[in-house]
Amino acid sequence: MRRCLVFGVEVRELGAATRRSPRAAFARQVAMYLAHVVCGLSLTEVGALFARDRTTVAHACEVVEDRRDDPELDGRLEHLECAVAALIGALVWHERRS
Repeated sequence: MRRCLVFGVEVRELGAATRRSPRAAFARQVAMYLAHVVCGLSLTEVGALFARDRTTVAHACEVVEDRRDDPELDGRLEHLECAVAALIGALVWHERRS
């Protein structure tokens, strides 16, 4: 069982078809937000990854942006954004060397 350390939910809950707990729902919204904002995927592409409609992804992004007023959450999100960007950079670097 793998857990998302930042939000304390099981990774499999991020892709669950149902809402599950509020904590899991918000973790999924953050994952969709990161996929859109950091990875540069379109709302439609993110929706396909999470088996959600693009309007659901847009709502998730709005929810996350609205909650960034909380300094603690904003700090966590900044760390996550940096981590995802670093992973993408490492993958691109590795791909170019191959």
